[in-house]
Amino acid sequence: MFVPKRVIFEPAALDYPLGRHLLVLFREKQVEIGYTSSHNRVTGIQARTRQQGFREAKRTLVVGVRRGRTFQTCRPSAHFQIPIATSCPGMCEYCYLMTNLGQKPYLRVYVNIDEILDTAAKYIKERLPEQTVFEGSATSDPVPVEPYTGSLARIISFFAGQEAARFRFVTKFTEVDSLLGLEHRGHTRFRFSVNAEEVIVEHEHGTPGLDDRLEAAGKVAQAGYPLGFLVAPVLAGNGWRQEYQRLFEKLGRFCPHPDLTFEFVTHRFTRRAKDTILELFPETSLPMDEESRTFKFGQFGYGKYVYPKETLNELESFFREQVASRFPGAKFEYFV
Repeated sequence: MFVPKRVIFEPAALDYPLGRHLLVLFREKQVEIGYTSSHNRVTGIQARTRQQGFREAKRTLVVGVRRGRTFQTCRPSAHFQIPIATSCPGMCEYCYLMTNLGQKPYLRVYVNIDEILDTAAKYIKERLPEQTVFEGSATSDPVPVEPYTGSLARIISFFAGQEAARFRFVTKFTEVDSLLGLEHRGHTRFRFSVNAEEVIVEHEHGTPGLDDRLEAAGKVAQAGYPLGFLVAPVLAGNGWRQEYQRLFEKLGRFCPHPDLTFEFVTHRFTRRAKDTILELFPETSLPMDEESRTFKFGQFGYGKYVYPKETLNELESFFREQVASRFPGAKFEYFV
C-alpha cells in the first residue's frame, strides 16, 4: 500500500469534503503536512541530487482541485481522458510521464470528483446517441491512492448508471478489494498492465510482481468486471519470444472470462526521455540505441524512436497469433 512521506494541500482543496477528510486522516497518521498555492507548483521537497529528488517526489502526495472543464482526447484506448489523479508511486524506467511531468513527478489527487463527473456527463450528452468511452489512467495509476480517496469507487458507481458511456482504467497495483463489491453493471473495464517477468524485475521498480497482479486480476474477474490486459512496453530483446510465451502461459487461466481484451504498446522513446532516463537510472539496460530505431512523429507533434517496420510486423504477428490461439473469445484491441 502506498504510504506518503508528506502530504501537501492546496487551500482550495479544503473547501471540499474529501479535502477536509484527507487532512484529518493524514494528521491522525502523523504524516508531514504542507501547503501550496497550486498543485502545479510544489516546492520545498529537499534533495541533493535529481535522483534523490525523483524518489522523494514519488513519496509525496499533493491534494488539489482540478480546475479545467475540458478533457483531453485519448487515442487509441478511449474518446477522452477523465482526470482522477496524476503520476503514481511506481518508478518504471520507461514511463512516458518522466518527461511529461518534468520536475513534477509527485502524486496528485483531485478532490472535486463530482465536478469532474458533471463534465463527463456533458461530454456523454453531446455525443448521444453514440457511446462515449473514458480512460481513467492516461496520466496516472489511480489504484494506489484509492484507499485514501475512494474516487475510483465513486466513478465506477457513476458509470454504472450511464447507458451511453463506459469507463476503463489500467493498473499495475493490487489494492482492489474495495472495488470488488461495487455495482458496476459491466460498464467499467478493469485492466492490468502486465509484461514478461524479466521486464517487470528489470525495469518496473516499486511495483507488484506479475503473480501478485494476476492474483488481483483473478479477484476482479470473479467480481464480474470486463477484464483486460495491457502489455506495455513490448521489448524486443534477445529471447523475447520465449519470455512473452511464458507470460501468455500464465495468462491462460483467464481464457474462460467472457469479456476479455488485449492491448499492446511497443517500446518507444524521445531524445528528451532518453536523457531523463539515463539521468535517473544511469545503470538502465533499456534498449535506447537510436541507430537501431526508426524516427517518426507522433499524434502530439513530437518525434520519437520506434522499432523498424520489419520488427513491428514480426512482433504484431506473434502477439496476434498468441491471442487468437490461446484466447479465441478475446478481443485484440490494438497494437501500436
